[in-house]
Amino acid sequence: MGLNYDVIIIGAGVAGLYTALNIPKEKRVLILCKEQPWECNTFYAQGGIAVAKDLEDIAQHILDTLHAGAGMCNVDSVEILSKESLEILQDLIARHVPFDCDENGKLLFTKEAAHSTNRIIHAGGDCTGRVLHSHLITQIPHTLWKNATVTELLIEENRCYGVSVLTKRGNYNLYAPVVIIASGGLGGLFEYHTNAYTVAGELHGMILEHGLRLKDMEMLQFHPTVFVDTSRPRKPLLSEALRGEGAVIVDENGRRFVFDYDKRGELAPRDAVARAIFDYQQKNQCKVFLDISNFKEEFFIQRFPNIYHNLMLFGFKMGDKIPISPAFHYAMGGIQTDTYGRVKGVENLYALGEAACTGVHGANRLASNSLLEGLVFAKRAALDIINKEIIQRSMREFPLHEEPLEKEQDGNLKKILRNLMWNKVGIIRKERGLNEALGGVEVMLQSNIGRLLRLRLLTAKSIIQSALQREDSIGAHYRQDNAKK
Repeated sequence: MGLNYDVIIIGAGVAGLYTALNIPKEKRVLILCKEQPWECNTFYAQGGIAVAKDLEDIAQHILDTLHAGAGMCNVDSVEILSKESLEILQDLIARHVPFDCDENGKLLFTKEAAHSTNRIIHAGGDCTGRVLHSHLITQIPHTLWKNATVTELLIEENRCYGVSVLTKRGNYNLYAPVVIIASGGLGGLFEYHTNAYTVAGELHGMILEHGLRLKDMEMLQFHPTVFVDTSRPRKPLLSEALRGEGAVIVDENGRRFVFDYDKRGELAPRDAVARAIFDYQQKNQCKVFLDISNFKEEFFIQRFPNIYHNLMLFGFKMGDKIPISPAFHYAMGGIQTDTYGRVKGVENLYALGEAACTGVHGANRLASNSLLEGLVFAKRAALDIINKEIIQRSMREFPLHEEPLEKEQDGNLKKILRNLMWNKVGIIRKERGLNEALGGVEVMLQSNIGRLLRLRLLTAKSIIQSALQREDSIGAHYRQDNAKK
């Protein structure tokens, strides 16, 4: 069975939603999300959106982004990101996104690590992603399917014709002259992560199946501060904005040890802070905490209501120190695209947001540039699509995908994969550990497994191979056996 659309968007996070908002309602647009639409990384984003405060700040925002990216950014993409942020901000304000403002109605800006000035806008205190997502989704004029798992990209002779999708109503082939991948990153590959549970890099695996390119897959960002005392792989994020507002990292004796590793202390780039915590814990066999005791409770509730609520549920009070650990957070690499989101090597296919690699982030993402990237390049992709006259071409019929999606042992193998990736391909990497991880992935690929696990394994294999090929440490990629002194 086949259904025809003008545009199919895989993913209902900020990149997918904002693209849809910028495509006229007369077009037949279908948004697909794997579970509920709020189960996406956008919904869990706490800190905010980095924007150039004004025309004068563009140059410094660009420099901050390039510096964080450690020389691996695409300069054109970074310039686009910052220059177009002002237009995006005005559009969001025109759409009445309720950003936090002072008593005079002026936007409140905060600062996060590696920014040279306060340029982070936020909403609902520490609920920026939730507020943005909830607001945008109410404005969507197009169709959205929930509980729709994409099982195949329908690609033939370097052209994408649509997708296969499994829903509660059955299997479908959906056809369109434009397909957009906005499915998010890679969190489900790791034992500890901050991502939505639906995010596991399966679309990346499909890209590899078709001989298309992933780029900078070794560049994985680990957030330094998550609440560690939970049993699930997804750990509650303790926003970087906490440290921007004055929270500090301490050991069991209250010592702020991060300054031993970087003179910027808690406001060093995320990779430096994450490695400092990881190394300090290993060397001293101790717990590490986030100290929020210098906050006044009234301010904390107003600025970080979501974090406050979660901490209270876990039984913590304002004077308590919060046990923390790093966790996988964000993929700088992804599906290789140009500056309009067009996937290289295939026609009619776009990739946006964390699923894509535009070159904006290079070797390390500057804090709060992620939501901005999703917005900026979503708008550019939508304009590119609109400027093309969408012609419903004669469709090729593809057979329905019939490979079993899951098999009995897949659950246990997924746990093994997450453990392997966390311990061997995580914050600090060694050639021996990477080779052990590669061997483990190869063995699982030869096993009797379902399609979704196979796709995860293909993506994991790409990450490991990229990490092996880059022997020198740079940005978020840290090779202990070849670390620069």
